[in-house]
Amino acid sequence: MHRFNVTGLCVPEKHYMADMSFKIAQMRQLVENRSYFTINRARQYGKTTALACLKKRLKDEFIVILTSFEGLGNESFESPAAFCQTFMELIKDALEFTDVPDAYKENWLDNGITTFSGLSKHITKMCTGKKVVLMIDEVDKTSNNEIFLHFLGMLRNKFLAREDAQHDTFHSVILAGVYDIKNIKLKMINEGVYQPAFREDKFLNSPWNIAVNFKVDMSFNPTEIAVMLTMYESDHQTGMDIMGIAEEIYIYTSGYPFLVSRICQCLDEELGKNWTLDGVQEAVKIILDEQNTLFDDIFKNLESYTDLYDLIYSVLIMGEQIDFVIHDPLIQRGAMFGFLKSSNRKVAIDNKIFEAAMSSYLISKEARRNPDKRITSVLPYDVVQNGKFNMELCLRKFAEHYAELFSEHDQKFFESHGRLLFLSYLKPLINGQGFYHIESQFTDLRRMDIVVDFGQEQFIIELKLWHGEKYKQEAYQQLLGYMASKNTCTGYLLTFDFRKGHNKQPSVGWVDFEGKRIFDVVV
Repeated sequence: MHRFNVTGLCVPEKHYMADMSFKIAQMRQLVENRSYFTINRARQYGKTTALACLKKRLKDEFIVILTSFEGLGNESFESPAAFCQTFMELIKDALEFTDVPDAYKENWLDNGITTFSGLSKHITKMCTGKKVVLMIDEVDKTSNNEIFLHFLGMLRNKFLAREDAQHDTFHSVILAGVYDIKNIKLKMINEGVYQPAFREDKFLNSPWNIAVNFKVDMSFNPTEIAVMLTMYESDHQTGMDIMGIAEEIYIYTSGYPFLVSRICQCLDEELGKNWTLDGVQEAVKIILDEQNTLFDDIFKNLESYTDLYDLIYSVLIMGEQIDFVIHDPLIQRGAMFGFLKSSNRKVAIDNKIFEAAMSSYLISKEARRNPDKRITSVLPYDVVQNGKFNMELCLRKFAEHYAELFSEHDQKFFESHGRLLFLSYLKPLINGQGFYHIESQFTDLRRMDIVVDFGQEQFIIELKLWHGEKYKQEAYQQLLGYMASKNTCTGYLLTFDFRKGHNKQPSVGWVDFEGKRIFDVVV
């Protein structure tokens, strides 16, 4: 019986898998074109599975060597001689369970090769008259990247001279990892194992500038997700709306492979096969509340790269709109880690689950830095009654306590952190029973859209800064547009008014606007 898998390699004979046929066909075309390329995608993005599937598609026409640098010790990268021997052993091991003749496997080992020039000649001998494809997974796990750079340089030189029979080489080379090999020196500098004479050196003289751009979309679209659900439905007959569930999963994940599979696994194994829209939301709650390797990696990188932490905080919490310029090293790193994407050419968080996880993480950290400016007197049972969240009461209590907390002396703090105060107030009230995410693509200095999922209800809240009565009407229109996209007739608007001399007593009440109801709060 098949099952959903979120750890390690996915195998079609054992696991439910989204449709990868089009992606694999695109990769095969690159191989047939004799291209060298890299698959650099974030952690748990299906790279290893893609290589395994590609190997199956190529094995009848090519000698496919699929190996990995995962787990190699420091000794393998201490010298060119050590690396050459390790590399040849990896190739022999990779060919062990293939149809390649035993003599060819054994001939890959040559104890006399101790230099890259010797390895270059050996590769020519082993590839002459054959179409050999080399795939290396986890290439950025190398211990000493300088040795690896020399190896890449050797492959590049052979690539450039491969029309000469004396330099016959691999038909195609595919390298997979998180870091783009073109920028591998950046990783080396971060880890302190490479010290260029000029810092600009990390952007120049790439040993892998022969690689073609890899434009295959490795995320799963709703149609590809639906193929996996169709296979599952044929086994279990749950009666699910396959396309509807696939689209809902995509809304939360943007097709991030691990998140897609984890939601499905939760629905199947932990939620009693509750293949409904409500079930998908429950699965998202489980994921946000658990400790998993993907989130561990996210938070580790946010702590390791303070500039990336600040960028995401500026976009997600402060509402700054930043142009998505992929050549900016900071934005490039965020995209490489799978955190950032371009939305209308602005920096946005990759998916709603990341938005929820990151915003919760950032809010918790920042709130602890200002414990005296938090509203802590409201408890969950004040606003949760019979399993229902009372958003009107929640906002009324926030307005009441905010007025007590506000200080003219600290007005600058409130102007820049007012929205953070609300989010840190909201978080403990819904924890465990609900979650919220900030719609980063709709966030700017004037507005922030928040979606709260609690039980089977969804609340749309827009946070605004006061910029005059004219903008108030625009706020209503913006909120109505977002309410329409979520198919709801009720919305909530929280406005922070920092005009000097303005009466700081909150204004709270319902407003009927174009046939919809908006709970309007001004503090």
